[in-house]
Amino acid sequence: MNKFVFNVPCGNSHIRLSIMPKEVDVRFILLLVCICLVFFLWSLYFVGGLPFVFCGGIGVMKTVKGLLGFVDDKAVLLCVRGLFCVLILFLTGCVALTAWFDPKPAGTPNFRDMPTEASKTILPDYWIEPPDIISVEALHLVPKDPYILRVFDIVELDVLGALEDEPLAGNFSIEPGGTIQLGSSYGSVKIDGLSIRKAEERIKDHLSERLGFPVVSMRLVKMSDIEQIAGQHLVGPDGYITLGSYGRVLVSGLTIPECREAIELHLSKALEHPQVAIDVFSYNSKDYFVIFQSAAQGEQVLRFPYTGNEDVLRAIANCNGLTPNASKRIWVARPIGNSHKPIILPVDWVDITAFAGTHTNYQLLPGDRVFVLEDRWVMTDGVLARIIAPMERVMGFSLLTASVLTRYYGRVMTGGGERGLYGNAGPSY
Repeated sequence: MNKFVFNVPCGNSHIRLSIMPKEVDVRFILLLVCICLVFFLWSLYFVGGLPFVFCGGIGVMKTVKGLLGFVDDKAVLLCVRGLFCVLILFLTGCVALTAWFDPKPAGTPNFRDMPTEASKTILPDYWIEPPDIISVEALHLVPKDPYILRVFDIVELDVLGALEDEPLAGNFSIEPGGTIQLGSSYGSVKIDGLSIRKAEERIKDHLSERLGFPVVSMRLVKMSDIEQIAGQHLVGPDGYITLGSYGRVLVSGLTIPECREAIELHLSKALEHPQVAIDVFSYNSKDYFVIFQSAAQGEQVLRFPYTGNEDVLRAIANCNGLTPNASKRIWVARPIGNSHKPIILPVDWVDITAFAGTHTNYQLLPGDRVFVLEDRWVMTDGVLARIIAPMERVMGFSLLTASVLTRYYGRVMTGGGERGLYGNAGPSY
């Protein structure tokens, strides 16, 4: 089939568009052309009749004649007739072009290798990008020696030589202020900012005043900073995640294994052979789009997060089906890297839904656009409404002006009558 190819400038490059007529729409085109020609001939030869009244021509003529009394009726009629004929010709061309041509990017490849519902492909490794949320699980986090104790750390304390009725053994948390409570008989000791060895010596000095020569043993049970490492972390716009007091790590553009290695390498500056587990908690950076065309109300664009198992049918189902004004002409536009020629995958909606076909129910990839064309009749109605609406307002205003002037000035619009609401006679009772 013959097609027309145009190079449309776009910045420093050009986009190649191919405009191809539709064989299946020939009857639709002929019908539109016949209807437009009938209205054109009708208005041309019977412009003084019903079509002329419908478009407000009489109101325009009366208004112009009333305001500019020297204008001839034939001149006004000829002017309005010419404008109306030009309008009909313009609408005929717009409707024909709207229905006949369908611009699409050129360069559609072979569809046999495209993954579909029945033969889905395994996607490559996921690349982490903003604003993904990754989950970090701490497997092995041991601080390097000497470790400096901090608030909310938990230590295990065992003291030999304590009172028999109040032994000192168990886990103790470092409270705000850096102290641990040893009990009512022993008081509290400040150990925040000390290493474990120095904390043992301070506790021993504190207890020796009452116990004599106690033997103190302490070990770290849980670090407070582990809660800053484990959990969900949002990838910021700059590609970094924050690990609390351990700083920030660049993870944008990395796969999950690479992200784990980057976090472990960063933590190894303060921890001894750290081990963490990484997973993507929320896939926010990869999307696909469903676009519904609308000539009257503007195109509706819906964005959905990509999870890896989407196809055309699932995408439309996420939109609660096709809109009432949508047609069954659907395709998938797939961008290809830095190329300006996307892949266009036409979809047979009737085959997918009514006959459970799978060869056009394509598997969607991140960045795909599922484009749903508007119904041709609705599109034509919308285009005509947008063109006729300003003229309809002008004609309505002219008719309203003519009726108001006729109401308050009698037969002034036709050259007779007397000025005044009730003429010179005044009101009668």
